[in-house]
Amino acid sequence: MSPPVVEVRDLRTHLVTRWGTVKAVDGVSFAVDEAETLGLVGESGSGKSMTCLSLVRLVPRPAARILGGQVLLDGEDLLTKTEREMQKVRGRRIAMILQDPMSSLNPVFSIGMQMREPVSAYHGLRGRALAARAAALLAAVRIPAPAERLRAFPHQLSGGMRQRVVGAMAIAAPPRLLIADEPTTSLDLTIQAQYLALLKELQRQHRFALIFVTHNLGIVAKMCDRVAVMYAGRIVEMGPVRRIFTRPTHPYSRALLESIPRLGARVERLIAIEGQPPDLARLPGACAFAPRCPHVMDRCRAEAPPERTVEAGHVTRCWLETPSS
Repeated sequence: MSPPVVEVRDLRTHLVTRWGTVKAVDGVSFAVDEAETLGLVGESGSGKSMTCLSLVRLVPRPAARILGGQVLLDGEDLLTKTEREMQKVRGRRIAMILQDPMSSLNPVFSIGMQMREPVSAYHGLRGRALAARAAALLAAVRIPAPAERLRAFPHQLSGGMRQRVVGAMAIAAPPRLLIADEPTTSLDLTIQAQYLALLKELQRQHRFALIFVTHNLGIVAKMCDRVAVMYAGRIVEMGPVRRIFTRPTHPYSRALLESIPRLGARVERLIAIEGQPPDLARLPGACAFAPRCPHVMDRCRAEAPPERTVEAGHVTRCWLETPSS
């Protein structure tokens, strides 16, 4: 088997604030193969976006610091590279699509000016060849009349088209790893379905690894090969999508799945996860989910559960799934 495109080992990113040290990413490990899609799911504040920003070393300074671990991209540790070296990695080898395309596009520059910049940097094209390549990228993401769209400004495009423009910029190299951080949140359901189908088609064409961050478990079921469930800066369960959806082992994973409304089901009240996510600046030394867990035991409040392999490719962190020593 070929080595993974990206392998993350014990990644730790902390933020120093006036209220204490926030353990935003606390020992995260995973790997993604070529043409594979890994979904990152969890409540807001669980560490999904900070994990992705850590991969490209764009954590918010000066508060945030990557304190340890490894991020191996095709065997090269990105955490040992200089900032100048990372500038050659971002975009070329790792690209990122953010939740709001307007935060990625400059409103005062035309689409063409913003499209030509990465194409020129990655391929060294100039003049008509540069404009033709930029238009071809817009056509690849199914934007009609791409040559005319190059003259438009971001505010003149719909939300779906802006998201496609950002996607075209992301595949300009094309990258080895594409990170999509909740890219469909601002899209309506019809455009969302079209955009997801487009992402899968682009992945088949370019064979890039894809990390998909979302709150929507329906999207995970449709898009992802494996899923990692994050809670309080850690991955509490990870495995194949079908395995996690049908036989989850961690109580938090089960709670997320049970909170999804079922079409046709008659219930008086929707199921919700009791309590609030923990304060990452004051995490307990034991299981972080213990205060909200319906199956909590004394051992859960005393010590943190280690990662355990349930079966090949499926790991979890829960004392319920760990044999007593």
